[in-house]
Amino acid sequence: MDSISEARRHLANAREILSEKAKKEDGYYQDKKYVKMAGHTAYTGVLLALDSMLGNKKKSTRKSVEWYQSELSTMDRKITKSFAGVYEILHLAMGYEGAGNTKVAAIGLKEAENIINWTETRTQNFKN
Repeated sequence: MDSISEARRHLANAREILSEKAKKEDGYYQDKKYVKMAGHTAYTGVLLALDSMLGNKKKSTRKSVEWYQSELSTMDRKITKSFAGVYEILHLAMGYEGAGNTKVAAIGLKEAENIINWTETRTQNFKN
């Protein structure tokens, strides 16, 4: 399975976790455990997509958020801002805090999807 497909699978899994297990009520997810799980899953999908495009660059461990921001800033300012939002929403707010506002989660997931689509487009352009 290629990295973009794997990234999309992570995003789909995150959405499934939220819809089936996080117990949506009055605009908030009730179960923090599943909000955290979904946030981490979606964020990992974004990193998989970006790693497929950016490559390893002599590092064998997970790169820092600053590394991703630096690499992206040389390519596209808009996607750099989008990545910052994904980091704040999916990784920090949802992944660590379990923040369950459904509107915020939807924004984070949509931005993740935008980054994956952008990465797919960029990767296809490099191959052609």
